[in-house]
Amino acid sequence: MTQLDVRPQVGDTVSGVARGQGQGDGEVRGKGLGKGSVGLVGSAVIGISTVAPVYCLTSTLGSTAGEVGIHMPAVFLAGFLPMLLVAFAYRELNKAMPDCGTSFTWTVKAFGPRIGWMCGWGLVIATIIVLSNLAGVATSYFWLLAGEITNNPSIADLDGNKAVHIATCLTLIAAATAISYRGMTATKGVQYTLVGLQLAVLALFVAMALQKASAGSFGTGLDFSWEWMNPFAVGSMGSFTAGLSLSIFMYWGWDACLATNEETTGSAKTPGRASLIAMVVLVGSYLATGVAAQMAVGSGTSGLGLGNPETSGNVFAALAGPVMGPVLGILLFVAVLASATASLQTTFIPVARTVLAMSTYEALPASYARVHPKFKTPGRATVMAGAATGAFYTVMTLVSENVLTDTIFALGLMICFYYSLTAFACAWYFRGELRDSVRSLLFKGVFPVLGGLLLAAVFFKTLTDAWDPSYGSGSSIPGLGVGSVFVIGVGLLALGLVIMLVLQRRTPAFFRGEVLTKATPSLVVQD
Repeated sequence: MTQLDVRPQVGDTVSGVARGQGQGDGEVRGKGLGKGSVGLVGSAVIGISTVAPVYCLTSTLGSTAGEVGIHMPAVFLAGFLPMLLVAFAYRELNKAMPDCGTSFTWTVKAFGPRIGWMCGWGLVIATIIVLSNLAGVATSYFWLLAGEITNNPSIADLDGNKAVHIATCLTLIAAATAISYRGMTATKGVQYTLVGLQLAVLALFVAMALQKASAGSFGTGLDFSWEWMNPFAVGSMGSFTAGLSLSIFMYWGWDACLATNEETTGSAKTPGRASLIAMVVLVGSYLATGVAAQMAVGSGTSGLGLGNPETSGNVFAALAGPVMGPVLGILLFVAVLASATASLQTTFIPVARTVLAMSTYEALPASYARVHPKFKTPGRATVMAGAATGAFYTVMTLVSENVLTDTIFALGLMICFYYSLTAFACAWYFRGELRDSVRSLLFKGVFPVLGGLLLAAVFFKTLTDAWDPSYGSGSSIPGLGVGSVFVIGVGLLALGLVIMLVLQRRTPAFFRGEVLTKATPSLVVQD
């Protein structure tokens, strides 16, 4: 595909195609993002940070063990497979169309404006959900850490005060929004430190857990077995699907590498390579931690067992002291706080840039296409994401006692939805090239379709299971007998459909297919 030199003119603050003129005038401008702000290492760090491995492990290690028992490491591997296959689709699409709109832009070009819009909505709403969840975990660990440092349980108990919890959460969201607003340079400086810290502490935890396992310090510990790696040994398909949905959530966010493609040196190749590096680091971290923790304390439902429902929602809070001791255990609290805080900040990247692209191509109101003239960031889109996150978390916290658990399960639905659409878009977009070579057939066709089918299967299975009120936290909507996870997931997708129908009347050019088509050149600055 031919790419145009689309450097914005000096003083431009509104990005993209001249709104209301479609693409017929040949005047194409860049979105105005900061060119060359990120290299390969920085891009990979952003991907790892957005996923937040330590945060994901403390949030889902126990829940996954509760679903599949000792086969938790196998489910981690099973969740990695579709993500790897989809990563190949992202890499191929990014080579041809490096655009910060990623899934939105690519699915519009492959399937048309309506499917593409809903795919973009899936990405945006998934990010809002996880941002709220990250802020909640960061808040809890902030007060836990404060209580540990001061040796004052009453300070740690402040997290249980809803008013204090919400106020702290909103403060963290505001701080993360401000850092993201100031651009990629500010983002990188914070991320190198926070990502390095959490991976180092995670490695220390693994080493000390293996030491405790070797010494038989806990009566519930288990000897390692290769049977742990067998996903076919899971007791039921329902348990396997639930565990797989959690595992998929644990890998979500690596595509933030692609959302910075217009700000990355080597925009056609670097983001794809960075995403694969991030995936390898993540699967290695998850397997090492899962195996070490299971060897140390087991996967039972009592005591320190990972499947204990009283501690499964926050495993590291229960294991920090017993595994690492009272002093080093504080480091694990710091690592979780650093992980959630780092991800809270970088997760604004994909949502803000997706909203920027959607506005640039007239799929959202024009105001969100504005880029800050100094920081070269989608300022208004970033602020909008922060405000939406704060509002969503506040409402969910007030109406649900199980907001963290239920939103994680609902997030799995959103992830499967837009990742599978993107994977299918890859095969359809490149369908004319699949016979060119074996490589094209595999990486542009077979692998993406297989990854898309696996994620689509998880989506529909989870949707069916989530109808049951016992799914997730076990909470339901009073009077309806429907699980909260189903209501959150389906309700948010339905909300997107309603918004899309409203926008069709306000911005008809995009939905008539006049603004963004397969022939539209990528709006990027040449390397």
